[in-house]
Amino acid sequence: MNYSELQIEFEKVIDREKFSDKVKPIRERAFENFMSLGFPNKKWEDWRFTNLSGFNKNSYVVTDKSHNAPTGLNLDRFHIPDMHTIVFINGHYDTELSDKIDGVKLMTSLEYDEYKNSSINFVSKCPFELLNTAFMDSGMSMVIHENNTLNKPVRFLFVTSSNENIMIFPKINIECKENSSLTFLQHSVGASNDFFVNSSISCFLGKNSSMQHIKIMGESKNGIIFNKINVQQKHNSRYDFLQFSYDSSLSRTKIEAELNGDGAECSLNGLSLSRKNQQLGTHITTNHFTPNCWSNQNFKNILLGSSSGVFNGRTIVHKDAQKTDSQQSNKNLILSKNALMNSNPQLEIYADDVKCSHGSTTGALDEDALFYLRSRGLNSIEAKKLLMRGFAIELFEDLKHEPTKNFIVNKFENWLVHNAA
Repeated sequence: MNYSELQIEFEKVIDREKFSDKVKPIRERAFENFMSLGFPNKKWEDWRFTNLSGFNKNSYVVTDKSHNAPTGLNLDRFHIPDMHTIVFINGHYDTELSDKIDGVKLMTSLEYDEYKNSSINFVSKCPFELLNTAFMDSGMSMVIHENNTLNKPVRFLFVTSSNENIMIFPKINIECKENSSLTFLQHSVGASNDFFVNSSISCFLGKNSSMQHIKIMGESKNGIIFNKINVQQKHNSRYDFLQFSYDSSLSRTKIEAELNGDGAECSLNGLSLSRKNQQLGTHITTNHFTPNCWSNQNFKNILLGSSSGVFNGRTIVHKDAQKTDSQQSNKNLILSKNALMNSNPQLEIYADDVKCSHGSTTGALDEDALFYLRSRGLNSIEAKKLLMRGFAIELFEDLKHEPTKNFIVNKFENWLVHNAA
C-alpha cells in the first residue's frame, strides 16, 4: 500500500455523506499528520523487528455498504454459548446478527465523545494510530452503568469476508463505571482475500470496577491485523487481559496501560502460535503513576517453520508510585531451526520502594523430558503435544467463562493436531 493509494481511499472516506461535519476536520488533521510522519521502517526502535513487506506490496480498498455479508455466510463455527454477541461484518455493525443487551449503553464513537464531553484524539506518534483516526469506519462504544454486573460476557465479533482486498479501521470504547463488572471478548476472524484490520480499543475502568478482556485472533491466514489497546484504571480497579493469537500472516498488538489510582491491578497475558512465515508481535507499556498498585505481564510464544515473534514489554514506575509490585515474564518455544524470537523485557523505575522483576527464556522442547515420555509408551508426536500443552495451558486457567475457555482450548488442541508432527 503506497501513499498515493492511501490518498485515493482517504478521499473516498471524506466524501461520504453519512459522517458529520464535526468528524471531517478530525480525519483530515490525522491524515495530514500521518503523511508528515510516514510509514515506520526498521530504523524505528519499536518497529525494527516488524517486516511490513506484506503490507507494502498489497493494495486495499476501504469498505462501504457494498461489502455486506456475502450470501450464505455461516457464523456457526464461531459460536460460543451463553454470551451476548455484537457482530461487525467487514467493519460495519450488523443489527440483524447482533444481540440486544439490557443494562448496556451502546453508541457510536462520536456519540461517546460527546457523552464524555471530549474529542477524538489524533495526536499520536504512531502512523497506524493516525490512520485509524483518519479512516475510522466502525465505531462502537459500550458503557456499563454503575453498580452493574452483566450476567453474560459481551463479545464483539469482527468478521472479514470479501472477494476484494479490503481494509477496516474499528474504533471501540469500553467503559466500566464505578463498581461495575464486565467480561468482554474481542474476536476477529477472516474468510477473505488479503485484508488489513487496524483497530483501536480504549478501556476505561472506574473506581472498584473490573474487566476481563479476552482477545482471540485466528483463522485469518491472509490477514494483517494491527491492534492498539489503551487502558486507563482508577482506584481499586482490576483489568485482566488474555490474548490468544494464531494463523495470521502478520499481527501486531500494542497495549498501553495506565494505573492512575491506589490499589489498581493490571494483569496482561497472552499465547501466540505461529508457523510458516507468520509474524506475531506484542508490544506493551505499563505505566504506574500511583502507589500500592500491581501489574503483571506474562506472554508465551510457540514458533514453527520460518515464523517470527516479538515481545517488547516495558514497565515504567514513576516517582510517586511507591509500593509498586510488578512482574514481567516472556517464555518462548522455538521448534524449528528457521524460527526467530526477539524478546526485550524492560523496567524503568523512578521510585525507591518497589518490588519488580523481569525475565525471558527461549529454547526448544526438553530432550530429557521427551525421552522420558517416550520411555513411558508415548510416541514422538504425542510426547511433543503433551509438553507443548503443559507449556501453554496455565494461561487459560483463570478464564471465568467456561464456554469461552473451552472454545480457546479446542482451537489450541486443533492447532496442536496439525502442527505437532
